[in-house]
Amino acid sequence: MPALVHWLEETNLCWFMGMLLLGACAPFVYDPDAFRVSVVLAFLSGFGVTLGYHRLLSHRSFKVPKLLEYFFAYCGAHALQRDPIVWVSTHKLHHKHADTQMDPNAPTKGVWLSYIGWYLYNDYVPNKCEELPNDSELKAQAFYQFLHDTYFWHPTALATLLYLYGGFPYLAWGMGMRITVLHLTTYIQNHVNHLWGERAWNTPDTSTNSWWVSMLCLGEGWHNNHHAFPKSARHGLEWWQVDFTWELIKLLKLVGLVTDVKLPTEVDKRRMISFGSNKRRTKNEALTYHD
Repeated sequence: MPALVHWLEETNLCWFMGMLLLGACAPFVYDPDAFRVSVVLAFLSGFGVTLGYHRLLSHRSFKVPKLLEYFFAYCGAHALQRDPIVWVSTHKLHHKHADTQMDPNAPTKGVWLSYIGWYLYNDYVPNKCEELPNDSELKAQAFYQFLHDTYFWHPTALATLLYLYGGFPYLAWGMGMRITVLHLTTYIQNHVNHLWGERAWNTPDTSTNSWWVSMLCLGEGWHNNHHAFPKSARHGLEWWQVDFTWELIKLLKLVGLVTDVKLPTEVDKRRMISFGSNKRRTKNEALTYHD
């Protein structure tokens, strides 16, 4: 088992460094078609993380048909931020231990561990959190277990197809530049949204809202809103808070593919305003949500 963990960590590091190198090459082999392909893939894999991994699988903020759930999860897998089981488990532990020594994404340990420590080191999360990740729901489903067991073969297949179709420019843009941008925009939330920004709600952590992070991260930068109402499918709660992921959820709901959308009630909002930032919500102080 230690040998397997060591091999996986080396694989994570090789992929991470390889994408950085490919991304650095991309401007020197610019191709308009390759650029357009990379943009399309970036949105697919980006929404795969924000809508699929995060709001759907981690928080069950709404329901979709199982095949659509698997589609978004598979798109998220191509963001190269680990498979759904690992990502969702880590995120749940982040909410459970936000800003404590057991938070796997806490910025208190520096940029490196905040951004990608949990991604590179397989023992990092269980050692830091001192508990096994909460991933039984996904592990019980054959699709997610299959993605977990075969994870690196999927981006490898995509990289091979891109190279065979368009050569090195497609590989550099469709994989390198895309993955580098997605890594940066996703992990920047772990750092920026717990250090700088505005706080609209009295959450028992340091989460903040940032409009520019939200623009980069498809609406995920309204992080204080999210920590206040983690089950809410909408993170940009005000009309002026741009939330591209919420707009996609609304579109899917309009055509009947999304149901049971959870949003905070006015009672929830009043409760969070008066909650205070010096204590943690107990398990009995659960929020209520409406469609």
